[in-house]
Amino acid sequence: MTNAVPVGQAPGGPLSGVLVADFSRVLAGPYATMLLADLGADVVKVESPKGDDTRTWTPPVRDEVSTYYLGVNRGKRSIALDLRDQADAETARELARRAHVLVENFRPGGLDKYGLDFASVRAANPGIVYASISGFGSGPGRHVPGYDLMVQAISGLMSLTGEPDGPPYRAGISVFDVMAGNHAVIGILAALRHREATGQGQHVEVNLLSSALTGLVNHSSAYVAGGVVPFRMGNAHPSVFPYEPLPTADNDLIVAAANDGQFRRLCEVLGIPEVADDPRFAANAGRTAHREELRPVLVEQLAKRGAVEWFELLVEAGVPSGPINTIDGGFAMAERMGLDPVVEVGEGDRAVPTTRHPIRFSETPAGYALPPPELDEHGAELRRWLTVPEKEDDRG
Repeated sequence: MTNAVPVGQAPGGPLSGVLVADFSRVLAGPYATMLLADLGADVVKVESPKGDDTRTWTPPVRDEVSTYYLGVNRGKRSIALDLRDQADAETARELARRAHVLVENFRPGGLDKYGLDFASVRAANPGIVYASISGFGSGPGRHVPGYDLMVQAISGLMSLTGEPDGPPYRAGISVFDVMAGNHAVIGILAALRHREATGQGQHVEVNLLSSALTGLVNHSSAYVAGGVVPFRMGNAHPSVFPYEPLPTADNDLIVAAANDGQFRRLCEVLGIPEVADDPRFAANAGRTAHREELRPVLVEQLAKRGAVEWFELLVEAGVPSGPINTIDGGFAMAERMGLDPVVEVGEGDRAVPTTRHPIRFSETPAGYALPPPELDEHGAELRRWLTVPEKEDDRG
């Protein structure tokens, strides 16, 4: 594959030379294409003349731009196209014809009338990896709009979130949009490997509900394999104890002693080694069954110090634990651990702090060449490029 886009080329990376036509908007698709851009792909973000919805999702803002939009759109070039306009639709089809990957999250069938559906694009571009992200797939649920909050409710996640005697709650982030975006990236990378081996493209389909059900992991398995319908337990874990926040002298502390060795070390640090030998608590199944008897024993000892002091002692002893931070505290801890969580993209007035790509590569590190684009920022250059006849060696 060769890099055909003539402007602001992405730095070398594992996906260098891969051209991505990004017809997605809001979160799941843009998050996926941002990850691809970080890895060196050339991502062309196709927006309506009104722009991606998240451009208007405020507050908060940075320099009058939505931080929501900024958080998932670095590394891309923007072109505004009205697909209802014949000339713009032809430009979009030419981009799809030249691309190696196309990502879209229209409602299933929504691109058919523009000649941008999988069958039409594949007819002109047999090697295309065409990734569709929807709420409920392309079958009987194709007509249902897909929003993360809907899927949190429909999947059962909200029934698992909250206090046992309280109302169900949504997660604090759009967890299934992010999960579906990650699944889309996995599917795209697998399909690119298949294309490399065979020359053939394919349709990669991801939907939020399927991502949700696999993402519920042990809870899904409890139902599918065990016939058990889990229910919310507040911050408690159905199968492990202690694995929840516990009060200390000042603030709550997460304690996650998930195996017998960790529990024994927890008891040693707390000054109650004999508790680890109690037949009721020696093994995880017993601790879980007798959690109401064990919890006050642990809380009594934890009340002797503050959360931060206990955290340092427990981690030193190899017991998983952690303070309950706000977001700023999470970034601060990542800094202390040498994870460098913030990376600045762009230069001068266009510099934007963003969250670092989560994967580290020893040979092909992620790159951050372009700040999140303004609407149609690269439209003129891209239109000129798309009107020039393509050389045979411009696409791998």
